[in-house]
Amino acid sequence: MLLEDQHPDNKSIMVAVLGAPNVGKSSLVNYLLGMDLSIVTNKPQTTRNRFHAVLTIDRTEIVLVDTPGLHKSSQELNKRINQQAREGVDGADLNLLLIDLTKDVLQQFVDFKENIDKELGRTWVVFTKSDRVEAASELPLSMVMEKAKLIMPNLEKHFLTSSKSGYNVHLLTGDICDEAIPGPHFYDRGAISNKPERFFATEYIREQAFALLKDELPYELAVVIDEYKDIKPKPGEDGASHISASILVNRPSQRAIVVGSKGSIIKEIGTRARKKISAMTDNKVHLNLHVKVSPKWFKNNFILEELGLPRAQDSARVWRNK
Repeated sequence: MLLEDQHPDNKSIMVAVLGAPNVGKSSLVNYLLGMDLSIVTNKPQTTRNRFHAVLTIDRTEIVLVDTPGLHKSSQELNKRINQQAREGVDGADLNLLLIDLTKDVLQQFVDFKENIDKELGRTWVVFTKSDRVEAASELPLSMVMEKAKLIMPNLEKHFLTSSKSGYNVHLLTGDICDEAIPGPHFYDRGAISNKPERFFATEYIREQAFALLKDELPYELAVVIDEYKDIKPKPGEDGASHISASILVNRPSQRAIVVGSKGSIIKEIGTRARKKISAMTDNKVHLNLHVKVSPKWFKNNFILEELGLPRAQDSARVWRNK
């Protein structure tokens, strides 16, 4: 719903951020926002849900649609994650297709076109991780773009960037602002996303679990909020958020890994996640975590729905009992 009583010079634009897993989508969104809103790990498929991240520059509102990485998979969870990515382009005024310079560049265009399985509108290419490539500024990217346009005709311009150093990101944001459409903003001043704090609480818990468990636990891990209460402060006291969350795993052996020796791992997950949630909410946080064994949760329709992952077009039959 559009907001009323706005400045007549206001502009807005919705930009879908697309690409393969671990290509740097969330890193770019975070750099543009100037805060760690979207979770980032060195593992592919960290992002599972699409969401809006709102950036306002002068009178221009940029709504960034952070999407999961598109990839081939026959697993139910990944089918739903891919559906989230495909729906990220719906309603977008502009698409940013991120391409990782440390991998086969042209093959990424081929794979993305096959996986997106729909026609894209106006699309700009953002070559990422230039800080990891020696003499990246000397790469023949114009020639690469000529070949890429044979694969995806809707490609327009390209940018060579690094979300680590910020290289050329200002050029990208400047051009996006130039493309914005005159009209009212969609979000209130100060809003940073269309998702509630509850959503980001689950994300930050999962992020810290991934960071601490590294390769010990596969992607058979999810987080659900059991209770989220904001306690209003009394006179002279600070308020607080009381959060109880479950970390879902597939097997009992995984529960032991997440808990750790004498509860050391889950305690550290809670400590790190509490700091991030508190920074986001600007509020004191009481976080209670426990680990729940939920066999094949990644095939359970009720749990997947609770995680914000509705059935995809190619979904298989899934469990009906929670």
